[in-house]
Amino acid sequence: MAKKVLVLSGSFRKHGNSDLLCDEFIKGAKEAGHNVEKIYVNDQNINFCKGCGICNTTHKCIQNDDMAEILNKMVDADIIVMATPVYFYSMNGQMKTLIDRTVPRYTEISNKDFYFILAAADDNPENMQKTLDGFRGFTEDCLDGAKEKGIICGTGAWQVGDIKTSPAMEKAYKMGKGC
Repeated sequence: MAKKVLVLSGSFRKHGNSDLLCDEFIKGAKEAGHNVEKIYVNDQNINFCKGCGICNTTHKCIQNDDMAEILNKMVDADIIVMATPVYFYSMNGQMKTLIDRTVPRYTEISNKDFYFILAAADDNPENMQKTLDGFRGFTEDCLDGAKEKGIICGTGAWQVGDIKTSPAMEKAYKMGKGC
């Protein structure tokens, strides 16, 4: 049965390393017959959370930006892929801002499968742990029924396109095909 797959690409660079891994995941997911949509987080107008707390009772943010539509898509998806370049051993600011802005409806982002894609210049996959901890803090600690289904760490990718020769490309494709 076809699933709705939402890929949230946090890369500043279209066709950058983390984004190329997204594309391989998408290729596999489409070949498996799933419906896939990719959102470039950087292309969206997503303001910082103001911490006003109004959404705690209204379940709607007071800010009028692109986040409401993204939240609708997150709630409707069966599978959510969150991809980020790793900057100073953490996710980039755009991805963190998106996560912060899920507050109005995070309780509705339930029973989803999650895949995490990370790309970093660092060669050591163990140095991606802090980024994974951030994603897991969101999914495991805040979302009901979230299931982590896979992690793709592309390491040693400093320049655009470095990831193309990494085994992470094939891993991303296979995870997409198997989701």
